[in-house]
Amino acid sequence: MFIVSLCLSMLATPLTADAQQPQVPRISVLSSFSDPDPQVAALTQGLRDLGWVEGQNVGVEYRYANNHLEQFPHLAAELVRLKVDLIVAGGEAGIRAARDATSTIPIVMANSGDPVGTGLIASLSRPGGNVTGLSLLAPDLGGKRLELLKETVPKVSRVGVLWNPTNAVKALELNSTEVAARALGVIVTSHGVRAPADFDRAFAAIGRERPTALITLADPLTRGYRSQLAEFAVKSRLPMIAELRDFAEAGGLMTYGASLLDLYRRAATYVDKILKGAKPGDLPIEQPTKFELVVNLKTAKALGLTIPQSVLVRADEVIR
Repeated sequence: MFIVSLCLSMLATPLTADAQQPQVPRISVLSSFSDPDPQVAALTQGLRDLGWVEGQNVGVEYRYANNHLEQFPHLAAELVRLKVDLIVAGGEAGIRAARDATSTIPIVMANSGDPVGTGLIASLSRPGGNVTGLSLLAPDLGGKRLELLKETVPKVSRVGVLWNPTNAVKALELNSTEVAARALGVIVTSHGVRAPADFDRAFAAIGRERPTALITLADPLTRGYRSQLAEFAVKSRLPMIAELRDFAEAGGLMTYGASLLDLYRRAATYVDKILKGAKPGDLPIEQPTKFELVVNLKTAKALGLTIPQSVLVRADEVIR
């Protein structure tokens, strides 16, 4: 009897030790784009800076929509089935898909437009529920971009605005642009794109109206087609300004807006707090703090433009 008890005790010891080993948390990332995504890289760098190293003390599940936003509900449901401990998502489509898929798994918004206005959270100070993170909301920047465009190209008198009308936040930016346009004596024409098939129609309409410049309001749809937009703008001899730096990297004339890479790095702080026990509903929403002006001199040369020194000295980056 003693021998049997001793053997059972020896067998039980390693099982108990294994049970006491801490379980590595698993987080997940929903991206609108393809791998590699610089924003996802900024998030993982932010996590490393806070001591979370993938494969050591945290596991990470990546899901990429590859610009097909209709995939988000499927991808979010898959992550819920995997029982991840947290979901990081950027953009309203990804965030909403995650929130619709779960009311219990914490969701960190890496960048959202108007999370209160679109019903994702209750308030900026106390989001409530399982969603928190960072907001990209800065609708007054729409007017500031038009002012920058006018300063850069004083002859601008008629501007086409290409945007996605299904994005409520972009309606606020369009309104800000129209207010600034009235003050500057500029005529604004609106061109909506709700799906990839709409771009050719919008390009044709802009060509018929012959504006002197183009403003693109960035969201996952227009951002996914930024190279085509930049090519169209240069071919049509239209100085184009957009919100996010990758529009300038794709060949647009200039961009001015919040730094998405900074927002994704800051999203790591929310992940850190939640993995350490904080409730997402108690963590206030943060606003963008870093804004950047990017100017593409190669595009300026192709358009036969000289960028004023007053603009160049304020640029955070000049692409030559």
